[in-house]
Amino acid sequence: MSKPQVGIQLYSVRDRSEKDFLGTIREIGEIGYKNVQLAGYYGHSAKEVRQALVDSGLNATSAHVGLTVNEASVWENLKISVEYTVELGVRRFIVPSYPLEDNPTLDDVYKMADTLAEAAKIVKAAGLEFGYHNHAFEFMPVEGKPVIDHILERVPADQLFAEFDLGWVKAAGQDPAAYVNKYAGRLPVVHAKDFKADGKDTEIGKGTVDWDSTLAACEAAGVEYVIIEQEQYDVSSLESARLNYAWFKERGWI
Repeated sequence: MSKPQVGIQLYSVRDRSEKDFLGTIREIGEIGYKNVQLAGYYGHSAKEVRQALVDSGLNATSAHVGLTVNEASVWENLKISVEYTVELGVRRFIVPSYPLEDNPTLDDVYKMADTLAEAAKIVKAAGLEFGYHNHAFEFMPVEGKPVIDHILERVPADQLFAEFDLGWVKAAGQDPAAYVNKYAGRLPVVHAKDFKADGKDTEIGKGTVDWDSTLAACEAAGVEYVIIEQEQYDVSSLESARLNYAWFKERGWI
């Protein structure tokens, strides 16, 4: 298998994006990144965002788009988001989280799965691929099995792919490489996130994730994109983006 391509989730530089989103896209391209994942558009039209990406030499691999599951207009909102994504020219539509109960029953988990399955119908009808991004809570056991396994068993692979956030898998007490291996072929995109022992985000390679085994598993599993995401910084968000880029470049991934 060839190495996955590396990119960055633009949520990593959200503080800059809030002030000047199109300028931030340009700055990410200037670092050297060729791939990005979107997470919000800061009031810009799909045409404006698409042109900024083109001008910066960036490929938008996918987009994180929330499901407004607690609103009566959830499906209408989803259709609007799908239309924007199609106009933008992004292929993969990924739900970044779900408001599961703190102590969920199996019925709660099945409701989550069925909601994702319903969303998948709308997203896939527009010609897009549909995925789900985890945090740590999806690995809590419900009736002896982690939530994420219930979800991925209940919703068929042709309807839902998994975007494993490898840092959150580790934070949940699981082995990221083992989960990548378990769902090989269902992981076109993963998140590279690292946590210090105290639970704070840090740059890739400075935390607790075993990246040698995890990235080797990604390569063997046919992962297409490894997307860097960092939410807390000891330096600025843009400098962290540079450091993460350099880490992958030094190892021949970029």
